[in-house]
Amino acid sequence: MNTRFIYSILLCFMVTVSTSCNKWLDVQPNSQIKSSELFSTESGFKEALAGVYTLMTEERLYGKELQYGMIGVLAQEWSAYDVAYTEDAAYEYESTNTQGRINNVWNGLYQAITNSNNLINSIEDKKSIFSGDNYAIIKGEGLAQRAFLHFELLRLFGASYLVDPNKPAIPYVVQYTPQQTAQSTVREAYDLILKDLEAAKELLKADPMLTGRVISEADDNGYLLNRQLHLNYYAVEALLARLYYNTGNFAKARTAANTVISSGKFSFSTQANIANGVDLTGAAEHIFGLQVNNLHTRSDLYLSDEGTRPFSLTAAALASYYESSSSDYRFSYLFKIGAGSLASDRFLLKYSAPIAATLYYRNKSALIKLSEMYFILAGCNLEENISLLDPLNKVRQARGLPAMTTAPTDPTATFISEFRKDFFGEGQLFHLYKRLNRTLIAGTDKNLVELRAYVLPLPVAEYESANRSPNR
Repeated sequence: MNTRFIYSILLCFMVTVSTSCNKWLDVQPNSQIKSSELFSTESGFKEALAGVYTLMTEERLYGKELQYGMIGVLAQEWSAYDVAYTEDAAYEYESTNTQGRINNVWNGLYQAITNSNNLINSIEDKKSIFSGDNYAIIKGEGLAQRAFLHFELLRLFGASYLVDPNKPAIPYVVQYTPQQTAQSTVREAYDLILKDLEAAKELLKADPMLTGRVISEADDNGYLLNRQLHLNYYAVEALLARLYYNTGNFAKARTAANTVISSGKFSFSTQANIANGVDLTGAAEHIFGLQVNNLHTRSDLYLSDEGTRPFSLTAAALASYYESSSSDYRFSYLFKIGAGSLASDRFLLKYSAPIAATLYYRNKSALIKLSEMYFILAGCNLEENISLLDPLNKVRQARGLPAMTTAPTDPTATFISEFRKDFFGEGQLFHLYKRLNRTLIAGTDKNLVELRAYVLPLPVAEYESANRSPNR
């Protein structure tokens, strides 16, 4: 399926009715519903917005492949995995299995973009149907969704901005139409992402996350509760920090990252909550995350010694990530030793169900979290030959490790080492390697720059139907 056909897909949402803690998901599922009906009421716009987030939780996207599946294999995070990922690990992108996953990622992200565009294109004429600040908030989120999803496509299918900003990359689609959208260069795509984020930020000044307005279940059926599961005001600010860091605008990256940190809206998960299995994904740290209602089931299937061909690490590989000291909460509580014949393997517990958690902590998966803001500050310092100890130590101490007191002899290696610890299984490591344009990475002797491994090839269908220029 290429983008020409994606645009003609009608909205199809698989939204599961949730509990009052997550009222924003409390909508009735619709299938093949006509846009004219969906967008005739405020609740229809809310459902459309929630539907995009739900699409993002599919296994082909952030329910697996873009968190610990394909993207984790590309970053060489795992020692063992299903044989179907063998070509991924070798960066053989033309193989049938790998190409199928790449196509699914492309189609899935553009399907979500299509639905966001349908919302954005429909909302302007319906301003009068909204109550309170919901018009501004819903439109702001729709724009933020479109920016986020294109940003993800660009990180995967576009050259690094600092390597070749003029390389053809992805179509930046802003209309709900079956017509083809011209391919943008890396620079053009970043400019369009920035434009959408700035517009979203302005609209989201009405966000209770920013204003401090107290929301209860009695207010609009609790729609504005649990803003960390939405692309909220600070999620947009965090995306701006990520964008500016990726494009080398370090002053603005620092400003945006510090805005999120200083807001006081996010905090590191405590040792007690991690040790007790209450908050293994660090829900309190999520600036933006997804509610994946079958997260535990997928964890059992793909990340457990009880699963079939699960992702796992050897003890030695795990030791290469974490210092031997048991004081590191991540090392102590987020991995388990396999049973029986798998006793030499280590399995990630991050996405297993909390043992005795409130709904706030349950089934959450991070897409942007607090520690990334500190790593962006550290990354900016690294690029400008400034000490990176302070931001790195903020994360280390939050994870139970002592602060580093002397400047590292190899700051880049230290930066990568600290990053690898904190984002294991979250789909961010491959993007860091790309941002740093690393020739060699831990876990493989292949030259990723020479192989052009950091840029996934466009689906073949795009060349056949849209006459795209090569993106690699």
